[in-house]
Amino acid sequence: MFTRPRTVYDIFSMPTSDTTPTLNIRELPGQRLEIALGGDWIADTQRPSADEILAMLGEKDASKALCFDTSCLGLWDSLLLTFLSKIENGCKAKGIPVERSGLPVGIRGMLGLADAVPEREDVRRLAPQSGFVQKTGLLGIAFWEEAIAILAFIGEVALGFCKLMLGKAHYRRVDLVLLLQECGANALPIVSLISFLVGMILAFVGSAQLSKYGAQVYIADMVGLGMSREMGALMTAIIMSGRTGAAFAAQLGSMQVNDEIDALKTMGFSDIEFLVIPRILALALMMPLLCVYADLMGMAGGGLVSLSLYDISILEYSQHILARLRFQDFAVGVGKSVVFGLLVALAGCMRGIQCGRSSQAVGMAATSAVVTGIVMIVCADAVMAMIVITLHW
Repeated sequence: MFTRPRTVYDIFSMPTSDTTPTLNIRELPGQRLEIALGGDWIADTQRPSADEILAMLGEKDASKALCFDTSCLGLWDSLLLTFLSKIENGCKAKGIPVERSGLPVGIRGMLGLADAVPEREDVRRLAPQSGFVQKTGLLGIAFWEEAIAILAFIGEVALGFCKLMLGKAHYRRVDLVLLLQECGANALPIVSLISFLVGMILAFVGSAQLSKYGAQVYIADMVGLGMSREMGALMTAIIMSGRTGAAFAAQLGSMQVNDEIDALKTMGFSDIEFLVIPRILALALMMPLLCVYADLMGMAGGGLVSLSLYDISILEYSQHILARLRFQDFAVGVGKSVVFGLLVALAGCMRGIQCGRSSQAVGMAATSAVVTGIVMIVCADAVMAMIVITLHW
């Protein structure tokens, strides 16, 4: 090895071999810093980072000039040129003068050539810029392809249900029972909480206006009608989209990643019949029950507000609800819940079947299932609301 007078930093020194690249930073008299290079600076060798050297040079006085000592330098290739070029560019940015006199003639010549021929600005490949018309066209194509995929999946599900009606569908009955429990009983706590709070919110909002006219007793009518016809089914569907729809997408997506769906197809089972049909059937059967339960919990929440704020008795509150509500009001909400359940299950299963084969794709499938389910729920609710108004139900 070579002598190191007044070594400030020993950045990269491994004395295990004479060919190992070394780098030392020294302070020299006359306000100068010297970088001493040793060993072989070639490919397949571990070398120090230029960013690390620049960070340490920045800690020193910027008025000190930087020079090089290559008396112990062995073999070198273009990687050393790249390293030195980064050092020089960083020093110029920091205002540190650089002297090349200590470098070999070949390195000085190549660095000078690099400085003499600056990079042309028009040689870089730029990312193509899409115009408004092109972006609109790409969005239209993506929408069309998505619509085709949805229709194809709905067609496969319809064929699967036809086989189910004929008793030819292949699925495990025990899976259907477990899915009924997962979509029904296990969802009661969250449905109870959200529906009870929604009923309280409806009562608070209604009371703000009804109390101005002394008509607080009609809070019961408003809460009962709102929960039975609209909010019970809608809030339950949104809850199940975030809870069960995402779970369906994650389950089927994980099976896709683990090649379980491919294994089912290899054994002659249809993934639609074996995996999708039981999930859609379970959620479609449980949604009406959850909707009725959500209606009752919402009315209970409105009753709590009426009792605590306006001293309306439970008997009077119940009588107003029974006098105002008709069976037709509950039928509208329950009918909506069946449609919402089908849409949530379709969205979750479709995104799960379409899932890619990575853990990131599973997360994206779950997210997409929730978004798709909620969008389909809102669109379907708007259409059914217009139908109900048109038919004067």
